[in-house]
Amino acid sequence: MAVGNSPLKRPNNHRRPLILVTNDDGVYSEGIRALAKALRQVGHVVVVAPHVERSAASHALTLHRPLRVNRISLNVYAVDGTPTDCVNLAVNEVLKQKPDLLVSGINRGANLGDDVHYSGTVSAAVEGGILGITSVAISLHARDRFRFQGACEFAVRLARKVLRMPPPAGTILNVNVPNVPKTAIRGFAFTTQGKRNYGDIVVEKLDPRGRKYYWIGGDDAGFVDIPGSDCNAVLQRMISITPVRVNLTDHAYLKKLRRWRL
Repeated sequence: MAVGNSPLKRPNNHRRPLILVTNDDGVYSEGIRALAKALRQVGHVVVVAPHVERSAASHALTLHRPLRVNRISLNVYAVDGTPTDCVNLAVNEVLKQKPDLLVSGINRGANLGDDVHYSGTVSAAVEGGILGITSVAISLHARDRFRFQGACEFAVRLARKVLRMPPPAGTILNVNVPNVPKTAIRGFAFTTQGKRNYGDIVVEKLDPRGRKYYWIGGDDAGFVDIPGSDCNAVLQRMISITPVRVNLTDHAYLKKLRRWRL
């Protein structure tokens, strides 16, 4: 069903926060379903997410073909585009007002250190920050056997907090949760962005006709031991919360650049 034929139904209590939920794993992902269900304790939730998995889409926008939005159930919409497309369409077309909060996740896999530059999950939150929306990205540090309960419960706590005390304009929160039983989580830490190491980024193979082809995406080969970083926190079974600026200007280096003579 086209979005134009599916007006957003709002609750009777208009004072409840409006929460936009998105991701890069796709609208049918277990993580987004668990997150949306949990956040209904906090406010009125609308899900707008890619119709298929769009992991590592980064901040891509679809500019060279039309996009379609389909309602798949009450207040759940699928977009045949990227996570960034989803945020833009949600804010400008699907919703009847600007959301009070955007939460992207729960991602099946961590977004630590350099991952933030590639992650569609984090980029969706960054797009929210660009649009002036309080935004959070939540990821689970796992490859399989995902334990979403602890991440969901923390998402509810954090959502209530940031709705009362929003981060500064242009700052989003990147959250990574250890994939352990919630009783094994040792708390949370406010962290810096760490540095992950990867294995072979490009893998060369041969197809049945002897022609070369390539897979991009190296294995996780550990991390740089940086005290106070997101990587260190998660390895210590703590939830990491990293503030990420939308404005990437290196202000300290800018002062030095202004002394250059070219």
